[in-house]
Amino acid sequence: MLNTWVVMPTCLPLVARRCHTCGSDRFRPDGKFRVNANHKLLDVWILVLCTRCGETAKLTVLERTHIRSIQPEFLDRLHHNDTALTGELLQVPLIQHRNRLTLDWGTNWRLDTGASEHLNRTVIEVAVRFTARIPVRPTRLIAQGCALSRAEVERLMARGRVDSTIRLNSRAADDFTFTLRR
Repeated sequence: MLNTWVVMPTCLPLVARRCHTCGSDRFRPDGKFRVNANHKLLDVWILVLCTRCGETAKLTVLERTHIRSIQPEFLDRLHHNDTALTGELLQVPLIQHRNRLTLDWGTNWRLDTGASEHLNRTVIEVAVRFTARIPVRPTRLIAQGCALSRAEVERLMARGRVDSTIRLNSRAADDFTFTLRR
C-alpha cells in the first residue's frame, strides 16, 4: 500500500541576503508589498526586514511594467498584501536571480505523514509530495517519518534496504517515491 507524505511550509522562509546597514545575512519577509505607479507604469517590490537591525529592504518583482499587462487579480492580491502571494513570488527563480538571494527554510516546514500505521510494517512504500520548493535531504524525511535516526537510515541505505527514484544523499525539492524494507 502506497503512503503519501506531504512536505509543507509552516511560514514564509527567511531570505538569505546581506544587509547594507548591519551586515546581517538574513531577512524576514512580512508579506507586504510596495506598489509604485508612475503614470501607466508600475514598480512592485516585496518588503523584507533585517532579522538583526530591522532595516527594510525591497526585492524587485516588477519594474516599469505597463498597467495593462498586469492581470487585475494579481494586482488586487498585491494591494491586499497577500501573504500566500509573497511565498509564491519568493520561489520564482527569476525573482531570486534578479535580487541575488536564496531562501533559507530552516525549520519553517513540516512533514505530514498521515497516520502512524506504517511504523509497524516491514515494507513501506511512500510517495513524498512537496507543496512548495523546500530543499530537504530525503534521508532526513525518511528518518523523521519512520521514527528512525539518520544514522539508522544511512545504515539501511548501505545495506540496500532503501530504494528510491532519486539520490537520497542530496537535497530534493521535487516529488519522489521510495521503498523501505526493515
